[in-house]
Amino acid sequence: MPTNRQIHLDNRPEGEASLSNFKLVTVETPALQDNQVLVRHHYMSLDPYMRGRMNDSKSYTANQPTGAVFQGGTVGEVVESKHPKFQAGDKVVGFGGWQEYSVVDAAVPGSLKKVDTTHVPLSHYLGAVGMPGVTAWYGLVKIIAPKAGETVVVTAASGAVGSAFGALAKARGCRVVGIAGGPDKCRYVTEELGFDACIDYRQHPDVKSMSAALKEACPQGIDGYFENVGGYIFDAVLLRCNAFARIALCGMIAGYDGAPLPLANPALFLINRIKLEGFIVSEHMEVWPEALAELGALVASGKLKPRESVAQGIEAAPEAFLGLLKGKNFGKQLVKLI
Repeated sequence: MPTNRQIHLDNRPEGEASLSNFKLVTVETPALQDNQVLVRHHYMSLDPYMRGRMNDSKSYTANQPTGAVFQGGTVGEVVESKHPKFQAGDKVVGFGGWQEYSVVDAAVPGSLKKVDTTHVPLSHYLGAVGMPGVTAWYGLVKIIAPKAGETVVVTAASGAVGSAFGALAKARGCRVVGIAGGPDKCRYVTEELGFDACIDYRQHPDVKSMSAALKEACPQGIDGYFENVGGYIFDAVLLRCNAFARIALCGMIAGYDGAPLPLANPALFLINRIKLEGFIVSEHMEVWPEALAELGALVASGKLKPRESVAQGIEAAPEAFLGLLKGKNFGKQLVKLI
């Protein structure tokens, strides 16, 4: 069995996360037992939600344990199998964590899934045709539930969730406005992803400026908002929301280091009868087949063109993750392990 390099959470951050919170460890891979599968990871997923799990605080799921493999999604290839449904060479997606290999009990439902790479590249199963894509689908379809002609807005528009959201919303006849950081990301959002407009938040660093930009980009107001960021951008969006607007609350990356995120005008929820719903996509597994089928078709047809930022080697994961939290990535952030 191969030796296996892993990234552990060595200690919890106090305020901003740093490289010193992580530790590279080399271990021996155990021999397989019945129903177990050995997977060689090709790519690891880095996602903003992982920052919240580093803290020792109440959350929607268990905290990341210290002294253990940092948890996260993976895609790779079966090397050896003692389960009848998996064979060496199968391409699979799972939750193998920040390590080069994982031993998976394939008898546990949902622990490992075979994927078809004929029309969809393997890495996309961690992004557009994976958890981020389904996150966008659920927030749009089940919470915002837009009608054709309505205006929807999404923050972090060039990322894995935002790009999928845009393609899904355009397919439903919406006017789609993105918010992203920098001219390159905004050009990608409008020219390659097909958004109707994109606002560069770096050019609009306060509520007044952002609200004016939203007024120009959303002349009919905002009917649906997919929130990934929080902070002053949320305040600006609320000022432009129409009556009976719907907000899907996915994340608030502006507060992941512990900073409070007060709202300037919470009365707007009442005045405009706005619906706000937070959600965790792993609690809605029943929609995944429908969502993945639509997302896979969008990628295969070229209507969704996901972009990826790829760091090389497991030792690069912590730095790439910290960069993701500061918006340094362009599209889905991955670590390539082979």
